[in-house]
Amino acid sequence: MASKSKIKGSSWERDCAKFLTELYGATFIRNITGSGAYIGGKNITRKANLTEGQIRSSKGDITPPDDWDQFNAEAKNYGELDFHNFYVGCRQLDVWLEQLITVADSNDFNILMFKITRRGKYVAVQPNQHLTFVNYTVYNSKTLGQWYITDFDEFFANNSKVVESLSKSLK
Repeated sequence: MASKSKIKGSSWERDCAKFLTELYGATFIRNITGSGAYIGGKNITRKANLTEGQIRSSKGDITPPDDWDQFNAEAKNYGELDFHNFYVGCRQLDVWLEQLITVADSNDFNILMFKITRRGKYVAVQPNQHLTFVNYTVYNSKTLGQWYITDFDEFFANNSKVVESLSKSLK
């Protein structure tokens, strides 16, 4: 039987996929292949033997529709996150961002969607001149550069069209 934390994480992944499906009218699904672990880190060489579709379905926690070939998303649900460490380096946030970036291609739109129990839902994205932010925090990862962190709902309310545009190549 799965642990409570695994069930909690899987539930948030499904919630994110459902939210994106409803928002964009296209099917997003929770990745059940073990996420980026299959092609990330030391397993990066596996990409050479996979089709584009297989790679896309092995990236991140959310598998997007086929035409969203530049979308890379991780979804995390945790009880606590030390927000006060954003200014000196937050180890947990760096781990999540590393998981996201390890499987990313250079032209991907990378998004970390995370939920902290009794605190809220948030996203972390790399700075992009096309995205609009109202309230946000700049997080400077020592190894992964600058990220903007903002409220989940506010982000998608202001950026849904831009996210779609950044996630689809011009093939």
